[in-house]
Amino acid sequence: MNLKNMKVPGGGATSALMKLGIIGGIGLYAVSNSLYNVEGGHRAIVFNRVIGVKDKVYPEGTHFVIPWFERPVIYDVRARPHLVESTSGSRDLQMVKIGLRVLTRPLPSQLPTVYRTLGENYNERVLPSIIHETLKAVVAQYNASQLITQRERAANFNIALDDVSITSLTFGKEFTAAIEAKQVAAQEAERAKFVVEKAEQDKRSAVIRAQGEAKSAQLIGEAIANNPAFITLRKIEAAREIAHTISNAGNKVYLNSSDLLLNLQEMNLEPARK
Repeated sequence: MNLKNMKVPGGGATSALMKLGIIGGIGLYAVSNSLYNVEGGHRAIVFNRVIGVKDKVYPEGTHFVIPWFERPVIYDVRARPHLVESTSGSRDLQMVKIGLRVLTRPLPSQLPTVYRTLGENYNERVLPSIIHETLKAVVAQYNASQLITQRERAANFNIALDDVSITSLTFGKEFTAAIEAKQVAAQEAERAKFVVEKAEQDKRSAVIRAQGEAKSAQLIGEAIANNPAFITLRKIEAAREIAHTISNAGNKVYLNSSDLLLNLQEMNLEPARK
């Protein structure tokens, strides 16, 4: 029996189905890997296995690549916070621990250069060294705006610094204790100054009050000497106040004219003759 000349029933159909399946799989792979999406706030560059990184930057939307030969690299170009803590010495040799918050983002037009030189994790490669160096250089001046003026260092790596702010500022224990002692001394000095000023004000008030009482006594004496009826007028006013107080009281009190200072018949209302 010659096995080479034997024909398998349905062999042609199986081979055709296999070929069709292979072609369909290749087509499905090509379709699924030839399109990619760039979301909002992102940009893409394309790496080609033949020519390397293309210089074109792809915006938001759906784009086409050649499967296997090309692959997209997508970057987030929105500003992201980067927190850094650094301890350095100030101008007066005090140790200062500063927490810094930096908003950074890559320059979209320079993404191919960023990928060639720094890769995808550009933040971890460049920013810590730049921030620490700049922070140590200007920490003695305690001016956050001067940190912003040093943003050109990051621009050399095609990274934009949108904002720089100091989130925490901690001094050494000795320096903190010295500041607290200085504040306490300043408060004590202000308190002593206030006590002295209050004493001066009390002294002036006493002098003015004494002068007023002396002037009042002088005027009353002159009024009595010129017109004895002045005393009678004062007695009438005092009697009016006494009567008003007694009338408003709950208890009934009976007073004679002498107690009410109303013995007006016994008063001499004529001015004294010289």
